[in-house]
Amino acid sequence: MRLTSTFRATARTSLLQVLKSALAAGLSWVVAELLIHGQPPVFAAIAGLLVVQPSVNQSFAKGIERSVGVIVGVLVASGLAILFGAAWWVVLVAMTAALLLAWGLRMTPGSANQIGISALLVIALGASTPEYAVHRVVETVLGVVIGFIVNIAIVPPVALAPAQREVRAFLTELSARLSALGRALARETTAPERTEMMIEVRLLRPMLAKALARIDTAEDTLTLNPRGRAVRARVAELRHMVDAVAPIVTQLIGMTRTYVDRAVPGLADDASVEAISEQLSRAAHDVDVLRSRVPNPDGHGEEAAPVRAEPPALTRPLRITEPSGDHWVLVGSLLVDMERIHAALTELVD
Repeated sequence: MRLTSTFRATARTSLLQVLKSALAAGLSWVVAELLIHGQPPVFAAIAGLLVVQPSVNQSFAKGIERSVGVIVGVLVASGLAILFGAAWWVVLVAMTAALLLAWGLRMTPGSANQIGISALLVIALGASTPEYAVHRVVETVLGVVIGFIVNIAIVPPVALAPAQREVRAFLTELSARLSALGRALARETTAPERTEMMIEVRLLRPMLAKALARIDTAEDTLTLNPRGRAVRARVAELRHMVDAVAPIVTQLIGMTRTYVDRAVPGLADDASVEAISEQLSRAAHDVDVLRSRVPNPDGHGEEAAPVRAEPPALTRPLRITEPSGDHWVLVGSLLVDMERIHAALTELVD
């Protein structure tokens, strides 16, 4: 693992999100300084910075987490400072007491850390008076409110485009794997080619997981989001499409495994195998049709070849002649999986 991977993300946060965080922190500082005189409004700026999250729902959760953590930490530290003063050992006792209290209350890691940090800052920066504690709590709540308002008022984030991008990539690869198996059934293949097919088809699982994770993120960004109503139906459509197609991954991996294990010379000449090969080609066509329904967020049009102009392929009947004695196990297994693929695709494409 490269050292830089421990602190660098695979993708940048949007520049708009960075500017919103800076604006929230700056506004929180200015407003808190105008309303609460005395100590620099560090708590307000930190709260405003942390509350601006990739989704409005996360902003709300982070605001609650931050507020509770600060309130508990400030109360614990202020109480101990009032009783024992600002000796160095009071800092350690306050942090330990705050963390043990968070553990006892089963608080989230974010709230628990915030309690400890707040307790440390109160004693290190400050003052052992009830007024100081109240000011820090008010200051934090003020920063939370300003950060939440900034995030919801300035283009509240909706993660629709990343979901569309991952769904399109998944469907493109699913179509390619269906076509690859169909072509392999129609000709003689070598052992290395079959091994490569098995490796490639297994990569569909992580692609499916990534597409579902992006849809989860998109759904999260819709919660409490005033822009959510406009795109909620589109995200729901992506969810329905991927959930319906997901079982095909299992069926296709099973079909490929069966072919790799049972491929023998002369298999491509079996009429039943030829019919299944054609069905896989039609299934790939129908997956291409599904992908064409997902807008391309990059605006570059279709990356793959144009979808052939024909009706949903898998609505056509499959006519199978009796396979030869050497191939009936392979054909029977492929037909069972093919039937399940039919069921998934005909409902979506029809």
